[in-house]
Amino acid sequence: MAFSELLDRVGSLGRFQVLQSMALVMPIMWVATQNILENFSAAVPGHRCWVPLLDNGTALAGTPSALRPEALLAVSIPPGPNHGPHQCRRFRQPQWQLLDTNSTATNWSEAATEPCVDGWVYDRSTFTSTIVDKWDLVCDSQALKPMAQSIFLAGVLVGTTVTGQASDRWLPESARWLLTRGKVEQGLRELQRVAAINGKRAVGDALTTEVLLSAMQKELSVSQTPTNLGNLLCTPGLGLRTFVSTLCWFAFGFTFFGLALDLQALDSNIFLLQVLIGVIDMAAKIGTLLLLSCLGRRPMLAASLVLAGLCILANVLVPYEMRSLRSALALLGLGWIGGTFTCITIYSGELFPTVLRITAVGLGQMLARGGAILGPLVRLLGIHNPSLPLLLYGAVPVLSGLTVLLLPETRGLPLPDTIQDIQSQTVKKATHDTRGPSVLKSTQL
Repeated sequence: MAFSELLDRVGSLGRFQVLQSMALVMPIMWVATQNILENFSAAVPGHRCWVPLLDNGTALAGTPSALRPEALLAVSIPPGPNHGPHQCRRFRQPQWQLLDTNSTATNWSEAATEPCVDGWVYDRSTFTSTIVDKWDLVCDSQALKPMAQSIFLAGVLVGTTVTGQASDRWLPESARWLLTRGKVEQGLRELQRVAAINGKRAVGDALTTEVLLSAMQKELSVSQTPTNLGNLLCTPGLGLRTFVSTLCWFAFGFTFFGLALDLQALDSNIFLLQVLIGVIDMAAKIGTLLLLSCLGRRPMLAASLVLAGLCILANVLVPYEMRSLRSALALLGLGWIGGTFTCITIYSGELFPTVLRITAVGLGQMLARGGAILGPLVRLLGIHNPSLPLLLYGAVPVLSGLTVLLLPETRGLPLPDTIQDIQSQTVKKATHDTRGPSVLKSTQL
């Protein structure tokens, strides 16, 4: 009897596994909400330069009473790129000639302007306080906002590495892992506890150390094989899988956090957008999980990455005035990226043997965190060309999706336990491809 059969007997999908999943989902939900909180805590409110005529009570008292605030604003702040008051410049002196209805652009365009040397006035109608207005992260300091987001995500990476070890204090250890480490008695107690929680106490009581050792013969022999990161990169058959899977992990983190942490760029209601992202992301993950068993891992991962990239690239061609269409394309792109996470999580676990699976998945998740750190920084390229960030956010998943076609399909195949299992699968595939139509013909018969 193999160890997988033993797990089926004590309950491979029962009350114990449900409780485990719930224990993991709760902290993950808190982490997810904390990541997206930047959209609100770091929102950029509307702002303009502080000017004496409007914001200094003494100066305002000396102006003609007939002038309305709009007129005082027009003579104090030049128009900005969006045809509203400029957010980062002001006139050195009030331009009273602009009150003349016959004035033209040349009447003020040649007038000397200066930066907001006295600070800014912020619109607090939506957000009463954010880190942007607290520390004036606007104009020449606007690059500090994406840098702060990247530093936060870097802290998440460090925290994940440090606190990962602490999670063993409250999560039960894998019985398979305990047995491969020679802790037979402890592994037996864990299996008996799983059987009891799943309502199969009699099966658990019947387990003995002899039964466990017999079921673990293959795993115990595999555990003696030295494995490290070099095996993932240098072993024939594994190097390509490692490169493509880590590239897909990177594309997910890079694109998702690059877009999801800058919802204001869509110039729509960010509260509504955030709700829609949550709904679409959950629907995409559930739908992808159902389609994986029908369409396979490779086509689903490739399609989700490519379609996400195409939706993002399409926004480069959409005018900024078409806000609804831009928001819809961005939501579709983020939905496909959410589906990518489901695909790559399952697919990467099936691509690698048991002895290297945790190492491979951990490496991929580290690359995803690296992509998340880099994603917000790419927005700084928008200073030179507003389309550059979108081009990168779209091109990376498209290229990653195309490389997925180099991977083998794993749907319906047993999980490989050793490096030799991977190599034997590669040999069988090569033999299958060499025979070509004759193999397909014999299979049909």
